[in-house]
Amino acid sequence: MTTLPDQIRACRLCADRFAASATAHTPRPVVWFQPGARLLIAGQAPGMRVHTTGKPFNDPSGDRLRDWLGLTTDQFYDRSRVAIVPMAFCFPGYDTRGSDLPPPPLCRATWHDRVMKALPDLRFTVVVGGYAHRYHLQARGSVTETVAGWRGFLPQALPLPHPSWRNTAWLKRNPWFETDLLPVLRQRVKETLND
Repeated sequence: MTTLPDQIRACRLCADRFAASATAHTPRPVVWFQPGARLLIAGQAPGMRVHTTGKPFNDPSGDRLRDWLGLTTDQFYDRSRVAIVPMAFCFPGYDTRGSDLPPPPLCRATWHDRVMKALPDLRFTVVVGGYAHRYHLQARGSVTETVAGWRGFLPQALPLPHPSWRNTAWLKRNPWFETDLLPVLRQRVKETLND
């Protein structure tokens, strides 16, 4: 019997969409979860480097995210404890200006309810970026509004901006993120994994 992760890895639903992008790439779903995980990292979509390596957050954004979470690389990539589930399992590609394309809604519609049902032991969700905020938190405001309202999502979840270098200016404009939110995030992650 084929497992759900194997089914997702074999998915080619977006092949035509990706072939028509500026990157003209083929699908490569990056699947990083297994039953028993307690912490969910709910992200947006793999970038080009993750597409190439097949390992989620295997880039400077991942380094920043691991720092925010207070996790070592080994802890972060321990599938028995941490599930990493983006809104699209494949790199969506770039547009003609070199900007990331959004996660295709078809991926979420096809896989996400099944993935969430396959992870019954989740205790805490870290929700990274606007696309994930809208799905997991039903957030309708901007990323800043959603993250600023972080206390309202505890203890089940906590929204974060994307850890991309592109958000460095956002972090400087919002010093409360580092002083107020990150200590709580690290404590919740520690409690979740050591509970």
